[in-house]
Amino acid sequence: MSRMVVASDQLPGVIAAYLCLWAGTCLGAPPTSHFHPESSASVSQDSIGHSLPASMSQRIFHGMRSVNVTGKAAACVPEVTREQFVVFIIDLLRGTAEEKSAVILPMIGADNSEQVTGQQVQQFLEDLIGAAIHALRQQNALSGWSLENTRDCACGTRTLATQLLTQLQKLSGNQLSEADIEDWLYRAPIISAFLRVAVTSPFSILQQRDVSSLVPRCHRGRAPGFSSLLDLPAIVYLNSHLPSEMQHKWRLLFSTQVHGESFSQLCGHLLDQGPSLLVLRDSGGYIFGGFAAQNWEVKPQFQGDSRCFLFTVAPVLDLFTYTGYNDHYMYLNHGQQTMPNGLGMGGQHDYFGLWIDSNFGKGHSKAKPWCTTYNSPQLSATEEFSIDSMEVWGLGDLSEELQVKNKKSILDADPEARALLEMTGRTRQSDGLRDKDDDEA
Repeated sequence: MSRMVVASDQLPGVIAAYLCLWAGTCLGAPPTSHFHPESSASVSQDSIGHSLPASMSQRIFHGMRSVNVTGKAAACVPEVTREQFVVFIIDLLRGTAEEKSAVILPMIGADNSEQVTGQQVQQFLEDLIGAAIHALRQQNALSGWSLENTRDCACGTRTLATQLLTQLQKLSGNQLSEADIEDWLYRAPIISAFLRVAVTSPFSILQQRDVSSLVPRCHRGRAPGFSSLLDLPAIVYLNSHLPSEMQHKWRLLFSTQVHGESFSQLCGHLLDQGPSLLVLRDSGGYIFGGFAAQNWEVKPQFQGDSRCFLFTVAPVLDLFTYTGYNDHYMYLNHGQQTMPNGLGMGGQHDYFGLWIDSNFGKGHSKAKPWCTTYNSPQLSATEEFSIDSMEVWGLGDLSEELQVKNKKSILDADPEARALLEMTGRTRQSDGLRDKDDDEA
């Protein structure tokens, strides 16, 4: 019991809040009593209010009840002691992967059993992801995103749960032990982030780092009616794989809904905007794209670096990273007689993992059996595809160099004209003649 000798002022705020609740009215238990609900689901749900769905409240209760603080064989009784209550919170929020796995296994569904099935894990993940998104929405913590202006969240929840389960089953198969869960938690920190949100949200003590680690701030600019091709679970998943300095903010740069179907418009809003995320939906309903880790430039050579990746969102969620085979990360060219004109990622000329032709509306994903650069399969419904919709997000903050380059010019009001100039190899001659802004004087 030495682990319980912790002064209240040394506990993080969330654990202190739980201790206060234990001694208070939220769970309806006297300070020194056991938490003994006649109906654990209803009591948990009443105490949590509308912050979490009942299914996740029940799982949290089972996790608490599973904690063994005596070292003896635990009896299956419908009560939670104060010690179990606190150890559960400490292990879940601050514990190692080993300590977390010990309380998560019962939450998944293990009753006096040392293993769970893939189906049980799938349902646990769907409940967990759904509860975290629900909690973030309840507390207005979606950082500018909206369930109304993104794809169906329920479908995205199932898809993300399937992807996370696939990662686990690649390690262990269908029968999963506590050791398997421990390894999984180490490899997929996004699960711990969802758990922190689910456990802390009922008491309005979400920490900003927990929110920002999951959901980037959304800056849509002058596009109030814009609706994203992505769902919130996919946004969270893709954001978790970006470099940390790019995770805090997504800036909408281009959308066919807003800017129309034009390659020069795409380039005009893409150039000099730093790293970006490209998302497409083809006429077959497949959603896919790529992460460009560097600023796009119009030139007949490959560019970028090994942080780039390709991904799919629908019908499956998956991500494909650099193989080391070649350095064909990013390609953007226009107006050349002898080189392909368009935007590409991975593979080689005429056989890109992802290609958008300069004759906007057409593209290909010729990756059979795999893209050499990213080891990705064919991303689109058909090898040659038509673009139904497309959006591009700028990631993080612009560097000082790009901020200077994007200072006001007569051509900044028309990014398409600016892009056409750069495509022809000409620069803006008016830059040096501009009047200084007030903040530059």
